[in-house]
Amino acid sequence: MFTGIVSDVANIISVEERADGRKMRIGTSYNTVDFDLGASIAHNGICLTVTAKENSADGKNWFEVFLGQETLSLTTAKNWAIGDKVNLERSLRLQDELGGHLVSGHVDGIAKIVSREDFSDQCKLTFEVPTDLARFIATKGSVALNGTSLTVNWVEGNRFSVLLIPHTLEVTNWHLAQAGDEINIEIDQMARYAARLIEMQ
Repeated sequence: MFTGIVSDVANIISVEERADGRKMRIGTSYNTVDFDLGASIAHNGICLTVTAKENSADGKNWFEVFLGQETLSLTTAKNWAIGDKVNLERSLRLQDELGGHLVSGHVDGIAKIVSREDFSDQCKLTFEVPTDLARFIATKGSVALNGTSLTVNWVEGNRFSVLLIPHTLEVTNWHLAQAGDEINIEIDQMARYAARLIEMQ
């Protein structure tokens, strides 16, 4: 479980293509001594398991993850390449502050950036989502985009917008976002359950 509060912007060091998926090495500022093999870390919103790690004397710490074919087919991870920047968040601990909203790390689909508007030191992004996910998105509701907990500004059909404040742009990879980019989206779990309850009535 996660909160959508990004705690590191990592760098993809290597990608190994395999018949059953992809193995990736991630360069991080995390102290890898602080988590065990098997730990869960969200990568642009995708919960992945740490399979190897190293704390380097020169500060170039890294860990490895494996992505199966199903994960690759349902997320943007299939397009990740060496040098790409990825939002990271370690899993929630019971004593941690819930700063965003509850995020499972199970991506529901892929959203596409339709437009980017920069003004002052902020940025407005408009997204288009698959029709089956649009009904879960509401104005002033929460949504996880590339692992970042964001508030929806407005919704019209299968499009919606969010506003990125300077801090978010500074501590995530969102400053790199451009129109046409594909983004991992996880809908708010409360919205999912509310829709299901309505269906059952």
